[in-house]
Amino acid sequence: MDCTFLTTEELASRIKYDARTIRQQLKDSVLIEGTHYIRPFGRRKILYIWEAIQEEMLQATPRQQAIAIPMANGGVCHG
Repeated sequence: MDCTFLTTEELASRIKYDARTIRQQLKDSVLIEGTHYIRPFGRRKILYIWEAIQEEMLQATPRQQAIAIPMANGGVCHG
């Protein structure tokens, strides 16, 4: 099993998100413990699994575009 483990800051630089956004909005809603990240030795430190996140990002793109409903204000509703 060959995995690349990243800290929150390293992940943020790879996916061009703020580290705070990853911690507050993506963790536990989009990124699931055991699938996308682990807590080694049961501690506070979180390590993200790059291959799982990359696969999730690539799978999510066509699905979201396929069901996106354009809104009058320029936004998009993901139905």
